[in-house]
Amino acid sequence: MSLMDRYELRIGGHLDQRWTAWFDGMTLTHEHDGTTTLRGDVHDQAALHGLIAKIRDIGVTLISITAINAPTRGPVGQPHRPSSEDRTTPLETDFPLRACSVCATR
Repeated sequence: MSLMDRYELRIGGHLDQRWTAWFDGMTLTHEHDGTTTLRGDVHDQAALHGLIAKIRDIGVTLISITAINAPTRGPVGQPHRPSSEDRTTPLETDFPLRACSVCATR
């Protein structure tokens, strides 16, 4: 049995419930802020990319993607055990990083 990850995708606007089948049985919830949240199990990264493509294809705005209770996996489906090697280090560059002019004016 393969493990599935649970995801929440938030999109702009309210989608009718008839879109449930189009989005592979994901649960559609209308939020008070005018968005729709799609929640459900996703088989793998290819299926997640397929959902993202469907959102693009119907022309709605993708606001966010959140993994919910998504287990981390080690090699060949073994649970991942965090180690000191998993910690990220700050990005080191040979050039100074600057904010773009558009962001700086906000």
